[in-house]
Amino acid sequence: MSELQPRKDLLDIESLELPEIEYVLANAAPFKQLFQRSVKKVPTLRGKTVLNLFYEPSTRTSSSFEVAANRMSADVTNFAVSSSSVVKGESLLDTIETLQAMRSDYIVIRHQAAGVPQIVARHTGASVVNAGDGYHAHPTQALLDAMTFREVFPDFQGRRIVIVGDILHSRVARSTSTLFHKLGVEVAVLGPGTLVPEGRHEFMQRLRSWEDVFDWKPDAVYLLRVQLERQEGAFFPSIAEYHRMYGMNTERLVRMRQTGAYLMHPGPVNRGVEITDEAMGYERSLVNTQVENGIAVRMAVLHWLKPETD
Repeated sequence: MSELQPRKDLLDIESLELPEIEYVLANAAPFKQLFQRSVKKVPTLRGKTVLNLFYEPSTRTSSSFEVAANRMSADVTNFAVSSSSVVKGESLLDTIETLQAMRSDYIVIRHQAAGVPQIVARHTGASVVNAGDGYHAHPTQALLDAMTFREVFPDFQGRRIVIVGDILHSRVARSTSTLFHKLGVEVAVLGPGTLVPEGRHEFMQRLRSWEDVFDWKPDAVYLLRVQLERQEGAFFPSIAEYHRMYGMNTERLVRMRQTGAYLMHPGPVNRGVEITDEAMGYERSLVNTQVENGIAVRMAVLHWLKPETD
């Protein structure tokens, strides 16, 4: 593994330089190879502590970080926010002081409010990893998406990906589109007009229909989960109408097979909303690969970051 100056924290994609992105992606590959061994652990973080601090429920992401840390021989603590003093009115800074007393080396944090990981990072010597904050960022999801895409398309130049769904509320869409753009992939979006904000990213082409999508000839179609829990108003008439207009159904799956496009989804999947059961079995689906690569990427991130507690 080549060396690169480590960062203390990973808070977003925008601040990452291209050599840093390439470094993480390159180092994730040998960590993935580790999964094939009979002993799947390395001593890289032996003696280090990783704290999972999730203010929002997330079985997939929290489990992925926990597995990644365990495979690097770190000690992992999952902080149960719902049963902590936070629900009794404890302020974020009070919580940070408590976390400082625990002497954690890494804090993986997910919060419903944008900017909270940055606040925590400023007040602790631990390395902070943003596991999702509000509508703002989800950097490790973007990195695992890029790793997954690169495994089927080693050369990113000239490749195309279309992101379909709730762009407005999606931190995944923001981070993944930014990262793909940095790597030279053309990005387009499709979704209800109420859920595709104008001017979000100048580099993203706006498509109006699935016919536009197939005419554009993407190499991959990235379906977003419809985040009903983040939608305070009615952004489309009904779930059935959303599926009819934007879901991956049998007819669109036939077109996918004809074009050879790959299918991606960050999970968890809303079956019958953004995707049908039949489409989940699509032979060019990369959804399970994304899950596996999530562990490898998070191992690479923990390996790269350097806490000030060292």
